[in-house]
This record gives sequence, structure tokens and C-alpha cells, in this order.
Amino acid sequence: MRVDVLIAEIGSTTTIVNAFNGLNGYDPVFVGFGAATTTVSEGDVQIGLINAMEDLRRNLGVDGLDYDRFLASSSAAGGLRMTAHGLIYDMTAKAGREAALGAGANIQLTTAGKLTPDDLAEIEAIDPNLILLAGGTDYGDRETALFNAKALCGTNIHAPVIYCGNVQNHAAIRNIFDNAGRKLYITENVYPKLDDLNVEPARKLIHQAFEEHITKAPGMAGVRNLVDGAILPTPGAVMECANLLYNLIGDLVVIDIGGATTDIHSVTAGSEEIAILQTSPEPPAKRTVEGDLGMYVNARNLAEMVGFDKLADEIKMPITPIFEDYQPVPQSPGQLALVHRLAYHAAAMAISRHAGVLRHTYGPRGRQTHAQGKDLTAVRHIVATGGALTRLPRRHSIMAEICNINASGTILFPKAPQLQILEDSCYIMASLGVLAKAHPQAASKLLQKYVVVTRL
Repeated sequence: MRVDVLIAEIGSTTTIVNAFNGLNGYDPVFVGFGAATTTVSEGDVQIGLINAMEDLRRNLGVDGLDYDRFLASSSAAGGLRMTAHGLIYDMTAKAGREAALGAGANIQLTTAGKLTPDDLAEIEAIDPNLILLAGGTDYGDRETALFNAKALCGTNIHAPVIYCGNVQNHAAIRNIFDNAGRKLYITENVYPKLDDLNVEPARKLIHQAFEEHITKAPGMAGVRNLVDGAILPTPGAVMECANLLYNLIGDLVVIDIGGATTDIHSVTAGSEEIAILQTSPEPPAKRTVEGDLGMYVNARNLAEMVGFDKLADEIKMPITPIFEDYQPVPQSPGQLALVHRLAYHAAAMAISRHAGVLRHTYGPRGRQTHAQGKDLTAVRHIVATGGALTRLPRRHSIMAEICNINASGTILFPKAPQLQILEDSCYIMASLGVLAKAHPQAASKLLQKYVVVTRL
């Protein structure tokens, strides 16, 4: 059997291969998928990829499988590990962090001001895939970014650096890195003037740099030899897809619960009512990643945050014995019941951290109300993706419960009656984000066909 495109998603716990046909016609179709355990622990992620391709072949019931193109995304072995460094934490450092998160990065460290010896030692210990260096509005402060560039080049830190700070520093920054023989990318300032976020150019450049300096998961070099197109960070691919879906249906939030993290992607400018109360700008497309909220790697940590007694009361059985043989895919009724509750709590916590809040201050003019953080009140669509929310038997009830998390009105999130639930029914949003790079029209048509409204 021959297909147009295979797209691999190499995750922290599971590797999936999706097949698509008809990409150059009017009716593109999702052909099928194969899945296998990601084999980082075996020293080569290619093993899991080959197993997933074999599973796809079996699922399709064919003896052989050929393809015209092979694309991929990856979040294995920590995915895209980055550090971000700016001048002022709530301005250029935050803007750089937003750009990196939106690109799908796993941010390990954010600093503001001049890098200290301790900062440099921490960066060296992190051993990031990429470093983002910002600092100074255009025609503003120049010294901090130049100091940090020299500091990075004076260490054993050899990760490529993306500079997205004061435009006046371009020539000087390039000279510093050229003289040190270090790899440098330069793009537009992420914070060119006060209260102006400009994260999209940096986000796109991060994808380019990630492709050129692929992640350090064992065996990824071999995967790169198989792939004839871009390899994106998987969360970045989901954000690409979220932006594509926004153009079709409007303001949305995507919930992606994985084995190691829970990611929230939102695409919305918010409401005019809240905009006049905002104290600092937020990007229209925003991603947050919660590294302590996952269904497998962080399951016990998540259970401890919720409380073993609370969870035991919710599922009507003790929790501790379930963790004695806890598997990536639930293998017993007890684990399945626990995973259902953990999925809800992971989503609820992640959304509460992603959404902004209203704050009240008191002064000579009386009480003043301010909005801090991302305004989600204009969102009308909640999209479920990730293994937990597309595979669990009672996933629809989980989503219905998630829609009610703002019943008390404490966060900038809509009330349940305003929300429509959509499901990534074939778990292909990350693949469609990758596909959109080469076939945007086909990806849009596939989104309309396979990301479906959930009937509760």
C-alpha cells in the first residue's frame, strides 16, 4: 500500500505514526495510525518508531507500506529544552519566554538582567538545545544583551543562540558570536517598544533552529535521516494547528494532557471589557506547559497535589496499591478510574494557571480593578487532544466537568453554557500542525473533518 504522507509524533511515552492520502485533491483523508512505546530508555527512539510503523501496517491489514513523504514532530527526552534571558523580567524576559513556549519549548530557566556566574553554571548544567537572548526595547538599553552575549561565549555552553533584542545590537552581537565561533540566529525584537509583544518572528525562527539542531533523544539523528521535511517540537506543532483551527472557528482553548506534562494552548484576543483593565500585554496565541502535571511520569506527584484521600473518595478505592504497578496505558479498572480523575485535575489546574485573574487594589481613588494574565473570556470552543482526552472511555464526562471549572467566577475563563466542546477524534492535531507547513489547505480540510463537536 502507498500513502502520500506518514507523520510521526515521538512523544515522551508513546510514538504514533499517522498516514494521510489525497493531500493534493479536494478530499484528503486520514488513513490510519500505529502506536508503540517510545524507546528512549532502550537507547534509540528509532526502535519505537519502527514498532509504530509496523503497528500501522497491521492496523491497515497490508503486507507492505510505502510513502511519498515522511514528516515528524518530537517531544522525547525533554523535547526542545531552552533557556530565555532578557533585561526586565516582566518585559523582555517574559516576552522571550512567551515566544519560546509558543514555539513548543520546555523552558528550563528564565533570567532577567546580567547573567551571573551562578546563572551560567545553571545553564551549563541544563545543557539546553537552544538559548534565547533578548533585552532592551529597540533603541533602548544595549549593555545588558551585549554583556550576556559575551558571557555566554566565554563558557563551555555551545547551544545555538537566538537573539531577539534591541535592533541596534545586531552587528555587535554578530561580531561577538562570529569571533567565538558560536552559532547565532538573529530576528526581530520580541519587545520592540513598551507594551508591544512581537513573539511570532522568534517563534518561527525557533522552529527553524530546532530543525537544524535536532533534539538530543538517542537515535534522533537516525530519525532525521528518514524524514524529508521539517521536524517540529510536538507542542509547537499543536500550536500551529490551534492557529489554523482558530481561522476556521474563532477563539479557542486546546487542552493537551500527556504522559509528562499538561499543555494549554489558547488563541484569543480576549474581550474588550477585560482589555481596558489589562496591566501588561499578552500574546494572542499563548501556550503554557505544566511540567508537574502528567498522566504517567508525574502521576504520583499529581496525585499528591490533589490528595490521596480526596482521590480515594472520588474513585471509591485506595490509591496506594494502584501505584504499585502503574503503567503508561491503564491495565486495570482501578488504574483506569484513577487516570480519569487525574486527567480532570491536571486539566483544571493547568487552565487555572493559564488563565488570568482580576485583582483589586485600593488607593486615594478607592478600589481599582486590574486584569492580570491571559483573558480567556471570549473563548467559545474547548478542544480536547492528547492521549487521555481522546482515548479514555469517559473522556466526554471529563470535558463536561472541565467546562465548569469557573463556576465561582474566580478566573478569566468563560462559564460552561458558553462553551462548545470539540474532540481531536483521531488524535491528529500535532500531525496536522506539521502537515500545515507543507499542505495548509489539506490540513484545514482534515481539521474540519476529524476535529468534531462532542455531543454530551
